[in-house]
Amino acid sequence: MDLVEGEAKVVTLCGSTRFEAEFAEVNQRLTLDGCVVLSLGMFRLPDLPGYDWTVDGSDLKGRLGRVHLQKIRMADEVYIVDPGGYVGESTRREIAYAQSLGKPVRYLSREAPA
Repeated sequence: MDLVEGEAKVVTLCGSTRFEAEFAEVNQRLTLDGCVVLSLGMFRLPDLPGYDWTVDGSDLKGRLGRVHLQKIRMADEVYIVDPGGYVGESTRREIAYAQSLGKPVRYLSREAPA
C-alpha cells in the first residue's frame, strides 16, 4: 500500500487484551505522531444478557477475529503491543498473517525507551 504524499500512515495494533493501558498509551503516541490507529474494539467480552460464551453459537468471537484481520489488511504497518516481550498464540497468528501480506511489523518491546 503506497502512501499518497501528506497521507497519514495506518497502523493496526495487535497484542494481548490484558494490556489495555499499554494499548491506550501506544494509540495516543501514534495518533500524536500523525498516524491513523486501528486498535482492538473491546478488551473484554461484553456481558450480553442471555449469551453463553461457552457455546458462542453465533460465533461472535470468530467474527471479532475476522474484523481484526481486516484491520491488519487495511494497515500500512502492524504494531505489536508486547510489554516485556509477551506475545500470545492469537497475536503470533496475527503476526504471521501480517507478514504473509508483506506488512511491516514493529514491536513495543524492541523500541528504545523514550
